Parts: sequence; structure tokens; C-alpha cells
Amino acid sequence: MTVPTLALTDPVGPADAPMLVLGPSLGTSTILWENAIPALAERYRVVAWDLPGHGASPAAADGFTVDDLADAVAGAVRGLGADRILYAGVSLGGATGLALLLRHPTLVAAAAIVASGAQLGDPQSWRDRAAKVRAESTSSLIVQSGQRWFAPDSIAREPELSGRLFHALQDADDESYARCCEALAGYDVRPELGAIAAPVLALWGTFDEVAPEAKAAEIAAGVRDGRIERIHGAAHLPPAEQPSATASALLAFFTEVTR
Repeated sequence: MTVPTLALTDPVGPADAPMLVLGPSLGTSTILWENAIPALAERYRVVAWDLPGHGASPAAADGFTVDDLADAVAGAVRGLGADRILYAGVSLGGATGLALLLRHPTLVAAAAIVASGAQLGDPQSWRDRAAKVRAESTSSLIVQSGQRWFAPDSIAREPELSGRLFHALQDADDESYARCCEALAGYDVRPELGAIAAPVLALWGTFDEVAPEAKAAEIAAGVRDGRIERIHGAAHLPPAEQPSATASALLAFFTEVTR
């Protein structure tokens, strides 16, 4: 296992503002957040990162864990000169956020864990998906992913962005995607949640079957300072499906906890 190399977007927002780091869902890229970023960048210095082999990040040279992703994010943002950040991540990006809170507690002042959980899915199903992608490519996941990702009206409401997210999945490096699946197969921080002292917001989408309300509630109840909020009209990709509601929830949370 090696710590992967991750690409970050150029920071946007006031140069002297606190840094807000945004994490992606498996199969997507930084475009997941692009409709929410303008509102967030009014108050924060915003950067987003790509998973290995997704978007601008290089393909993974070796296997990695969710802990390795957290270490990679920590190293990348410290490379920008940040020693204290706010964090929000979706699905695998949310799992990475919980790992960041556990492994780099002095770095993360507060975190929003979006459409995610302290454990996600069945380990064997992740290994099966890794095998499918290695055999048939990420293109074989387009229909299945669309059903998981989007609430009933989301594609019609954001057709251009939805199409670009499907292209991001299709363009992802197959082996890197498979290794992300294997990282999720080995991910379970439920026993460690009580060690997280920073404020945590668990956000869930009404239609999300991957990380439903119970997953968010488990996080909020398990950490020392947790809260939970629903994003109406979203499934598994709230920043793309409901960017205004997602940005509003994050701004309210981060404002409250950083006063």
C-alpha cells in the first residue's frame, strides 16, 4: 500500500479566508461540486480534490486504503500552506473525511460528511464491483450508477452536469476505480467514532439508498459533537443535485461551529 498522489483544483475565494476542502464520490470528479462552489467561495478559500485515476489525479500505482487517501489529502493541503481546514466530502470523499478527523485531528476544525457512512456497503459487493470494472471497464457501471446517484428529477433538473458526471465515470481509470472499491471493502471506522472531537455534520439525501438516513444518524450519534440534516430532493450526489441547499447547509454549519 502506498499513499496515492492527488490533484487539487486551484483555490478560489478570498485569499485570507479559512480553507474549505471538498472531496468527491467514487466515479465522479471535482465537477461534482462546481455548482455549489460559487456560494461557498464567497466565504471560504475553496479547493477540491480528485480520487486516484479520476479527473486530474494520476492513476494509482498501487493499492491504497481510505486512511491512505486521508493522508494524501492532508499532505496536499499542507502543501498549499494550510495548517487548519474545514472539510466536506461525498460518499468515499466523506469516508476520507472521517479518516482525516481520526488521523489528522489538529488539521480539521470541522467536517461535513455527505451521503456517506462510517462503513459503506458489503465488503464482498465492493470486491465484486472491482472485478467487474477490471473485466468490463467503468462503462459497464453507467446505468447502475445513474440509478444510485440521482433522485427521480435530478437528471432533468441538471442535465448538463449529470451528463458530465457520467463522462467522468466513463473516463476514470479502471484499475484506480477498482482499487477505490477495494479501499471501501476494508473501510469501517464505526468503533472509532467516539474519538472524533471536532464538530461533524452528517448530511443525507432523501432518495439515497447507498447511504440513507441511518448511516448519517450513526455518524452524528457516534462522534462527540455531531448533528444531522436532510437534503430534500437529492439521492447520492447532493452537491450536484441540490447545490444551493447543500451549500446553504454547509455555510450554516461552518459559520455556527467556527464563531
